[in-house]
Amino acid sequence: MKLSVRKLTPVFAAEITGVDLTRLDDATFAHIEDAFETYSVLAFPQQNLDDDAQIAFSRRFGELEKTQGHIANNFQVKHVSEISNLDPSGKLMAADDPRVLYRLGQRNWHSDSSFKRVPAKASLLHARKLPPDGGDTQFASLRAAYDALPAERKRLLEDKVAIHHYAYSRRNGGYELTNEEEDKRFPPVPQAMVRVNPVNGREALYVGSHASHIRGMPEDEGRALLKDLLEFATQEQFTYLHHWKVGDLVMYDNRAVLHRARPYKITEHPRILHRTTVMGEGPTVPA
Repeated sequence: MKLSVRKLTPVFAAEITGVDLTRLDDATFAHIEDAFETYSVLAFPQQNLDDDAQIAFSRRFGELEKTQGHIANNFQVKHVSEISNLDPSGKLMAADDPRVLYRLGQRNWHSDSSFKRVPAKASLLHARKLPPDGGDTQFASLRAAYDALPAERKRLLEDKVAIHHYAYSRRNGGYELTNEEEDKRFPPVPQAMVRVNPVNGREALYVGSHASHIRGMPEDEGRALLKDLLEFATQEQFTYLHHWKVGDLVMYDNRAVLHRARPYKITEHPRILHRTTVMGEGPTVPA
């Protein structure tokens, strides 16, 4: 088979078939890299990957982040984040387990690592074990949303900077899962509200649940604008819902896409995905 690209929505996301991600020549990888910059979300079905193979493919796009040690990953620091509702002994977690509450927080629209001074470029999720129904992942194109904004709103956002804060998103979602130590480890950081793709020049909104307020605006006014933009950007016409199958690898551009986990019976059925995250190439605003 040869590489084939099939669009999944009119505005973004594509499925790529005819490739084995463990055996890619440079020409085939160049096609994949171009598709990533074009479509923002790529789905590769039936990929038989272990962690080493996933890391090797991910590293072709840049250096990888290491996981931040927190309660949901049992404070492990490594290149692969295990997104799971099983405890280290392999048992399903109880509904009141803080690790389950952390997973529930991932059902808010967000961009990975936007709470870091240098946010992530891309994330890659590989499905290892899935519930019989539910547990899908939904994506929203911040490029398509930006393109659809009125010209007046675009002008308003040109030089705007939002402050992203990990603790804000967790607490605002109703999950008291951070403490003073984590607040110090992940202090508030500034992020441009409009980002430009360095390859093709496409502009995108940069919002999400980690965005706390807007620099230079009254807090309530800024939060109202952020809420309005988030609601606008996640309208159905800008979204794609991925129905997972075991072996799927989905890669998404954190510079131009929001995502969120969808509900499933989290205390009844295992769901395990492994994530690798490609580092960003610099801060979105000057120091």
